[in-house]
Amino acid sequence: MIELIFKDLCDGCGTCVQVCPTNALTLDADGLPAIGDQSACQTCFMCELYCTRDALYVDPDCSQPHVLDAGQIRHSGLLGQYRRDSGWHEWAEDPRYQNQHWRMDAIFAQARATHGGRDKA
Repeated sequence: MIELIFKDLCDGCGTCVQVCPTNALTLDADGLPAIGDQSACQTCFMCELYCTRDALYVDPDCSQPHVLDAGQIRHSGLLGQYRRDSGWHEWAEDPRYQNQHWRMDAIFAQARATHGGRDKA
């Protein structure tokens, strides 16, 4: 479940909000992402995959929110781990990581259809 947004790491691109299939994220008054409806998060990690700044943390437990130590998460190496482990973006040429994200495509499409995901237009 989406737990933390590190606004100091965020560049304000808004991509995480656009790719969220359940509209769990929103933009705040400053145009930065915020957790709008945490209970809507399906723990799909789309926001983490598309965040090139590693400014988001999604806890793998989708059953309930957790109180986390933001400093501990920041220094743990967990920020961007899902993207690295998926062979995403700058990790695409690294042979240690293979992009297996395509396997989730049908699930993400179903989530968007069921929950009325945002148009990208």
